[in-house]
Amino acid sequence: MLDDFMIRAALAGVGVAVVAGVLGCFLVWRRMAYFGDATAHAALLGVAISLALNLSIFTGVLVICLIVALMVTSLSERSLGLDSLLGTFAHAALAIGLVAVSLTKGVRADLSAYLFGDILAVSRADLAVIWLGAAVVLVLILSRWQALLTVTLSPELAHASGIAPRRENMLLTLALAISVAVAIKVVGALLIIALMLIPASAARPLARNPEGMAILASLIGVVSVALGLWGSFAYDTPTGPSIVCAAALFFALSALIVRVRMG
Repeated sequence: MLDDFMIRAALAGVGVAVVAGVLGCFLVWRRMAYFGDATAHAALLGVAISLALNLSIFTGVLVICLIVALMVTSLSERSLGLDSLLGTFAHAALAIGLVAVSLTKGVRADLSAYLFGDILAVSRADLAVIWLGAAVVLVLILSRWQALLTVTLSPELAHASGIAPRRENMLLTLALAISVAVAIKVVGALLIIALMLIPASAARPLARNPEGMAILASLIGVVSVALGLWGSFAYDTPTGPSIVCAAALFFALSALIVRVRMG
C-alpha cells in the first residue's frame, strides 16, 4: 500500500495536521503567530546547514528551529518590544536562510520544495520521521495539557498551583520546533504556521471547551489535507498551498456560521 505516492502523501499530511491542530490552539490562545513565524522561517537556515554538512534535513531544521525559538523566548522575557522582536526574527531568519542556501557550494537545492513543501515526494523514511515526530509532540502536549492550559490562562495562577511557567513554555517551544521540522516536507517553511493557525482559528468559535477546540482543529486540518490533495491532483495545483487554501475555506465557513448565529 505504501508504494502508492498518494497514500504516503495522505498519511504524511494527516500526521502533520493532527499535531498542527493541537499546537495551533496554543498559538491562537497565546497570540503567538509571530513566534511561530520566526521559528518556521528559521527552518531554511537549518536546511542550508544540513545540505552543507550532509546531514538529514530533519536534524538541521530541528536544531536551528529550537535554537531560534529559545533565543526569542529568552529575549521576550527581558521585556523587549515583543512585536518588533518577533517580526525582526521572522524576516531576518527567512532572509538568512535563503542566502545561506544559495551560497551552499556543490548543492543544487529546489527552494520551492522547502518553502512550500513537496508532499507528493514523501518517502517511506520521511513518513516514519513525520509520524515519530508527531507522536513525540502529542505525548509532550497531552502529558502536560492541564499545566499548559493553566500557564496559558495565567502565569500567576500557575505559580500558585506549583507549576513552573518557564518549564512549560520550554516544552511548548520544543514541540513547535519538532513540528516545524517534520512538516517542512509536507507544506514547507512558509505554510506550516498557516496550517497551525487557520484550523485552530476556524475551530475556536465553534468549540465549547479547549479540548473540543483542539479536536476540531485537528479534524479541520485532516480534512483540509484530503481536500488539498484532491484539488492538487484534479487541477494540477501546488499541493502545499492547496491544503492551506482548503483550510482557509473552513475558516470562512466558520466565520459565516458565527455571523448567522449572531443574526
